[in-house]
Amino acid sequence: MPSAGLHPARDSPKRPVNLSLDGELLRLGKELGLNLSSIAEAALAQAIRERMSQVWLEQNAAAIQAYNRRVEAHGVFSDGLRTF
Repeated sequence: MPSAGLHPARDSPKRPVNLSLDGELLRLGKELGLNLSSIAEAALAQAIRERMSQVWLEQNAAAIQAYNRRVEAHGVFSDGLRTF
């Protein structure tokens, strides 16, 4: 899955978008001098990271379950080497 946008290049062009926001939140944000574009961009990047993680877990669930069954049945390589 591509990771574009999570670490945008400094010269990556910004694109205008139309958003519908709660009017009171918008008023307060502007009143407080918040950079709404930066906040929206950061929130979008976080939502993308969370969703990509969720999708990865869904796509790899069978392999994770198989690995866990293998470890439960046979242990892991370092079982005999660990001192803790």
